[in-house]
Amino acid sequence: MKNIKDYDLQDLKEELANIGEKSYRAEQIFKWLYQDKVKSFDEMTNLSLDLREKLKENYTICNYNILKKLESSDGTKKYLFDVLDGNVIESVLMEYHYGKSICVSSQIGCKMGCKFCASTGIPFIRNLSAGEIVEQVLAVEQDTCEQISNVVFMGIGEPLDNYDNVIKAIRILNNPKGLNIGARHISVSTSGLVPRIYDLANENIQCTLSISLHASNDQKRSAMMPVNNRYNIAELMKACKDYIAITNKRISFEYALAKDNNDNLEDAKELVGLLKGMLCHVNLIPINKIENGKFTKSTNENIIKFRDYLNDKGIVATIRRELGSDIDAACGQLRRKNLN
Repeated sequence: MKNIKDYDLQDLKEELANIGEKSYRAEQIFKWLYQDKVKSFDEMTNLSLDLREKLKENYTICNYNILKKLESSDGTKKYLFDVLDGNVIESVLMEYHYGKSICVSSQIGCKMGCKFCASTGIPFIRNLSAGEIVEQVLAVEQDTCEQISNVVFMGIGEPLDNYDNVIKAIRILNNPKGLNIGARHISVSTSGLVPRIYDLANENIQCTLSISLHASNDQKRSAMMPVNNRYNIAELMKACKDYIAITNKRISFEYALAKDNNDNLEDAKELVGLLKGMLCHVNLIPINKIENGKFTKSTNENIIKFRDYLNDKGIVATIRRELGSDIDAACGQLRRKNLN
């Protein structure tokens, strides 16, 4: 049967029309699912018994089981979810002064093979549906009884490799009659799938685009990120500049600092040359050491020097606060351990 959470509001109206129901019923169901957060059709008490039976005959409601939950001393919570088909995914809830932010997965496994990521080496199984993506937010809200204000598509998987489902999930998350999370509070990260960056630019969605850059020349980036062999830095930068021109929105560049690899002053100078004049922000990430990985975290001294150099040259750069280090909160670590 079909997962009713896979439909955005317009699609749900059309789906209900196909089974002979009025379109306003879709708004009622949407409210039950995303505002009241019910787990069964029987709880939708303003629907007739006949309609509830019809819904049970044709649809399921995806309700994740929590297989494991780890809590950090800094308040970070990491979840390992059973997606109800024998596979598992993970999500991370982080606390900031501006609210609660969740990092969600978009695929079961990942094809990108980034050398510093714990998802590397975990075989790609399949894309998550829109409802399976949204359910991560619902399941965490139900577990914590707290509202999530920000969603980051930076968990397991390449979001733009699962483009249609991610876009539909964003529309469900953003809908005022659903979870009502502002588009500016939704961030989509990509390793650099250039054609999809253009597609996203033309969606007219006010979400934030984050580019996993991690190096300022092709040699180093290809060694860290195989996707660079397909779409090199020149192609990626052109797409980013075009994205900014189309949307007038700032791009966030993610840059994971690895010791003796991409963290020296020459790298910083090269990065300034690459980004100078762009409407952008650089998010410097102290890299997480992963099992059998060759990259290790840069020194605090180098990280600070790197940031200060970028800022001095007019590139706004900040250092990402490290969260959940005592519970292996890096993307893929919990799922990798579960599979071992």
